[in-house]
Amino acid sequence: MRHVFRISIQFIIGFNAIIGQVEKIKNIDFLDLSTARALENFQDIAAKKDYAFTIKTSVEQTNELKIDRTTRLYRSEAVWVEAEFYFYGKVTNAGGKDKANIHILTDDHGTLRITTPITFLEQYEENLLYKTFGVRAIGKQQSETGEIDSNSLKLVELIDYHPKYDEAYLKSLRKKAKSWLTTINPDEWLKEIRGGYDS
Repeated sequence: MRHVFRISIQFIIGFNAIIGQVEKIKNIDFLDLSTARALENFQDIAAKKDYAFTIKTSVEQTNELKIDRTTRLYRSEAVWVEAEFYFYGKVTNAGGKDKANIHILTDDHGTLRITTPITFLEQYEENLLYKTFGVRAIGKQQSETGEIDSNSLKLVELIDYHPKYDEAYLKSLRKKAKSWLTTINPDEWLKEIRGGYDS
């Protein structure tokens, strides 16, 4: 069976380089998460159903990537480590029949789906939807690039998040800073922080 996908030449050239590198080093740890997962899915099908895939592009002298039951194109577990994250954003969805989760819309990561115990959602008295929260979650993170495996996120804690301007708090910080500045010599302190380097 043959599948043909039509995309722009720029993406074809980039994809040709990717499959050439994977074929050369027989490793997918350098790939972004979605591309690595796609190749792992091909590898799973090849291993389970004894299929052989040949992936290539339409450019001249194209690279070819062969995936069959003898290849081992999987991400190294050592590269993906357990990590703890804090996300802030608006809850846009909560629930699920079998696999409960919340969806939180963040500025930095877009919408994240975080696996949530059904018991947590049953016991939470307020309506979560369209309210802003902090979310403490655990999941997998790529140790070299910092990329988050968004499919691995699990809720640890939901944090009330009410950002507001607090004049009294800021005044207390300024007061602390003033007393701190009277006890040190700023020039000596900067020299100490710089470690003897002048800037």
